[in-house]
Amino acid sequence: MSTTPTFALTLPRTVVVTGAASGLGHELCRILLACGVETIGVDRAPALEELRQDNRYAHVTGSVSDPATWEEVNALIDRSGSQSIGLVTAAAILDVGSILETSSEMLMRTLEVNVVGTALAIKSLLPRMIDNGGGPIVAIGSVSGSFGEQQLAAYSSSKAAVRGLARTIAMDHARQGIRVNVLSPGPMMAGLFKRHLESAADSAKFLATRANRQPAGHILDPAEVAQAAVFLLSGQSSAFIGADLMADGGLSTSFDFRTGAEGTSIG
Repeated sequence: MSTTPTFALTLPRTVVVTGAASGLGHELCRILLACGVETIGVDRAPALEELRQDNRYAHVTGSVSDPATWEEVNALIDRSGSQSIGLVTAAAILDVGSILETSSEMLMRTLEVNVVGTALAIKSLLPRMIDNGGGPIVAIGSVSGSFGEQQLAAYSSSKAAVRGLARTIAMDHARQGIRVNVLSPGPMMAGLFKRHLESAADSAKFLATRANRQPAGHILDPAEVAQAAVFLLSGQSSAFIGADLMADGGLSTSFDFRTGAEGTSIG
């Protein structure tokens, strides 16, 4: 009987995941628990029942931009006694609109969650990780942080800031065993893209057009991106420090992806 070859990953004993109540964060928690990782989810919303049923899961309900949230996270880690910690900062909010449609309140709220929340998460756990001899941090960015995307003025600028923040921390603390990398998803069938989809005048046309823009012809499932995050958490990704990996199904590989519908350019 033949067997399918596999490749094992070495993961931290405990991983903290922000944005755990939906989308990418939820999928990542689900995968980590299936791998036997003690997982602490952080979100303003309560944990989904699927996660609450697992005794290796703990949930902190609170804003990532509130220092009290991180005091509670650290208290949970203290009680567990874990000295092997990883962090994934997936919490984010998205408002659709050009800069003319973006109020000061919308901009500040986006920066508070997406940038300040990421910075506080890392700052809160970093001393503990350094004392432990190091650990992996995965900051969730976006293709929109490197490439302009219409109607996402606040979101795109916040993700560009996350990218700069994470890569600078990576350089500051690499010799203390800290590995910080950025994982930048493209469109995936999760909360933020769905919100953009629902805001379109013709959602079906919007989805068909965006899917057709992808080289494989479909929008990614969040579980696909979550698996990439698991790899960056693993010891087997040690060659990556300060990298920005585009988990976008090939969207950003070509400046002009052609489906064939426009006709051949060869006479």
